[in-house]
Amino acid sequence: MQDILFTPFTLSSGLTLKNRILMAPLTRCMADDNLVPTQAMADYYQKRAGTGLIISEAIIIRPDGQGYPNTPGLFTSKQIQGWRKVTEAVHNNGGKIFAQLWHVGRVAHPHFFGGGDVLAPSAIGIEGSVPRMRELTYQTPKAVTQSDIDSLIYDYAKAAENAIEAGFDGVELHGANGYLIDQFLHYSSNHRTDEYGQTPSNMSRFPLAVVDAVITAIGAERTAIRVSPGAYFNMEADARDRNVFDYLLAQLSIRNLAYLHGGIFDDAMEFDYLGGRISRYLRDNYTGALVGVGGFTPQSAAAAIGNNDFDLVAIGRPLIANPDYVERVKQQQELTPYSEEMLAALI
Repeated sequence: MQDILFTPFTLSSGLTLKNRILMAPLTRCMADDNLVPTQAMADYYQKRAGTGLIISEAIIIRPDGQGYPNTPGLFTSKQIQGWRKVTEAVHNNGGKIFAQLWHVGRVAHPHFFGGGDVLAPSAIGIEGSVPRMRELTYQTPKAVTQSDIDSLIYDYAKAAENAIEAGFDGVELHGANGYLIDQFLHYSSNHRTDEYGQTPSNMSRFPLAVVDAVITAIGAERTAIRVSPGAYFNMEADARDRNVFDYLLAQLSIRNLAYLHGGIFDDAMEFDYLGGRISRYLRDNYTGALVGVGGFTPQSAAAAIGNNDFDLVAIGRPLIANPDYVERVKQQQELTPYSEEMLAALI
């Protein structure tokens, strides 16, 4: 049964992945103080090049997109050069890698970018503080203006161009898990009354504008997106969100993207307003290649692909614990269990 994990898969770009196992994006906070990737990061990704595709940790597109310490950027020449070392290490070890592009929206903190506004669809803050820096409490964001929206769209596209310059094989837009793009897609975080709020088409307008700008910059075949219809993080659930994602997924389907990545915490969970599991909802509403994530074991990953729930599966914590995960699974060797202590060791 697990043999299906090791069959090649060709994306719409013609890029052939050597197996169906992807490395999930895993925020590691390993960049230097200028948000430049380090040699440790190049080593970290190179060791995991046995996967069919690495999706990088989330990479901020501009300074006010930062919400966690030492998360890498892709907006300065030094950052581009740093990422080039990473992509070369991965390619030299036979791997492929996409950059996940990120703006955290209202989860940002001015501490990281020298003051100024935190940006979000609406001026609705969240409770809590920055992980690893709990003294930094979240601020009430500024509702973005049309000028802000225009500059954000431009900076997403520019970051995509920078990613290609840095040697990435493509990009994945982080449109999931309560960050900026996702904040437009949910009624609890989007209270706008203009052309970016209230209706599914309006609430999808900014996310689709970003997708289209990136497609124009680097091509649809090198553009992917992660979405999370049911994985609520830093926001409240609302049954009306289903209509927004119905519209969004139909629009994404006609754009012939490289893939759509379902940002799912646990695909065994049932969501009444989605009619059941998120994987089935995505498969029923999106026509392109689907990537699943959400605590898969080798057995459940193989079953998900065999059942046509997903075409590819992204593995997270087990790949932290087992850099040689693909070979271990192929040889049916025991996997090292993930533990929190491994975060300190990083690689």
